[in-house]
Formats: sequence, C-alpha cells, structure tokens
Amino acid sequence: MYPYSASMGNRWESVNFEQPSSFDTTAMNDELKRSVKGDLRFIKRKDFYKRIGKAWKRGYLLYGPPGTGKSSLVAAMANYLKFDIYDLQLASVHGDSFLRKMLLKVKSKSILVVEDIDCSLDLPTRLHPAMTTPGAPKVWS
Repeated sequence: MYPYSASMGNRWESVNFEQPSSFDTTAMNDELKRSVKGDLRFIKRKDFYKRIGKAWKRGYLLYGPPGTGKSSLVAAMANYLKFDIYDLQLASVHGDSFLRKMLLKVKSKSILVVEDIDCSLDLPTRLHPAMTTPGAPKVWS
C-alpha cells in the first residue's frame, strides 16, 4: 500500500499492508459480487481498449457509513487483480497541477483510493448563487 505522505517529502510512501480480504471472505450480495468480479475482467482486454481508443481503466464510487466493508472490498479487488493500492487524502493536495504530478507517479496496475472525498470538498461554494438564500432548496452545479 502506498499512502500519500506530505510530511515525508510529498511522495507516495510504501507501507506494509497485508489485507487478506478476498471475494470469498467479503460479505456482499452474491449477484453483486459476481457482477464486480465480471467487471474486473476488463483487465484482460487491454488490446481491445487500445483498438477502440478508450482508456484502459475503471472507476468505482463506494459509499456508506464506516464499517460497511468499503475498504475490505477495495482490498479484495486489489488481491483479485494483484494490484497495488494507493491511498490519497484530498486534504494533502495543494492544487490541480500538484494532483496531476502525484497521479503521474502512481504505478501501472494500481488502485487509487480517494478517501472521504465528501469531507474534502468545500461544497457550499458549489451552490448556485441564486439558490443560497436561507430556507431555499439547494441546487448543486
């Protein structure tokens, strides 16, 4: 596992991470489990993605309260694919160009986890100005 470390020279720091999670041990609806495993088979189709001009990657949004298995699912996915995990807290990012530099350092065959993204965004600044009066419904842009 490679958490991003601002205190250690702004770099990805290698940390020993042994998470034995697998799809066999993950508590999850069987049909959903099969669906996720099936979707992960995209890994074997790199040439196909190149041929059709699409990015050879996947993105998943996992949400829910603490303790519902999000991290265990990520570990199961990484173990299934034999990928590394990179862990990013957005609070350590100092702008778009800084984020780009960090992302370019992520190795191929890795899962990038952006933790608690909802806690890292200044959401009130994204409200439509006309809809910010007290009691008015909120419109996100």
